[in-house]
Amino acid sequence: MEETSLRQAIDEAAVVLTRFLDQRKPVAGLILGSGLNCYADTLEQAQTLPFGDVPRMGVSTAEGHRGCFVLGKVAKTDTWVLCMQGRLHGYEGYSAAEVAFPVWVMQACGIDILITTNAAGAINPAFKVGTFCLMTDHINATGRNPLVGQEPARMAQRFVPMMDAYDPSLRARMHEAAQQTQVTLEDGVYLSVLGPSFETPAEIRAFATWGADTVAMSVVEEVIAARHCGMRVVGMSLLSNMACGVEGGDPTSDEVMDVARAVEQDFTALMDAFLQKLSCE
Repeated sequence: MEETSLRQAIDEAAVVLTRFLDQRKPVAGLILGSGLNCYADTLEQAQTLPFGDVPRMGVSTAEGHRGCFVLGKVAKTDTWVLCMQGRLHGYEGYSAAEVAFPVWVMQACGIDILITTNAAGAINPAFKVGTFCLMTDHINATGRNPLVGQEPARMAQRFVPMMDAYDPSLRARMHEAAQQTQVTLEDGVYLSVLGPSFETPAEIRAFATWGADTVAMSVVEEVIAARHCGMRVVGMSLLSNMACGVEGGDPTSDEVMDVARAVEQDFTALMDAFLQKLSCE
């Protein structure tokens, strides 16, 4: 991205992604976080585009992130969705703007709803591992923001309002989908750190006093970029572990993947129901 302007880089990438979409209109862009890549495997008429084939875009190096776009239909419907099987993270060495880049590109291709998902640790002791939490708000503890600098300010308003960053009407639709599929869905404030080290017990105690219910190492930079370019956002976490020190929690990456495998069917049912509701808007 250093060789050209951000706007030029987005436009260059959007040409390739638009060609991949081939006049099909996804109802949303869906970012599949750690352990959740399986959802894209359920899509019908699926086609794949590796991140590395998109100009100016980074590639995934994180475990469990396949690093490709998947375009397909929700099973047994005519509803198209564009999935990212994996994402980019700051802990991989990417800047905040590089993490946000695919979101800007999706919006440039006409996608106006972002669904971002991840695996997160539960700070709230009332939450249970293996269930899901809908993000009502977030705390950015990464120390980074993709809108820093001159380039993003040339694309859209620099000072982006973050009230209702997680769209209330989309959250209501997700709760309707959860009730329909009988999938447990909590509400909570999500906190993002840079990683890649897991948090200490002292940090988790501090985050709890800030009002955080969950914690992980992604999402907020994507959401800021989405709101910057006018996209509506809904965010959801798989509660893959109790945060460090909460009820004896001492998270590992293996634990995250094991829990994700156990809830594949619930996640698929919830996403199918929600995306079908979007297609009826």
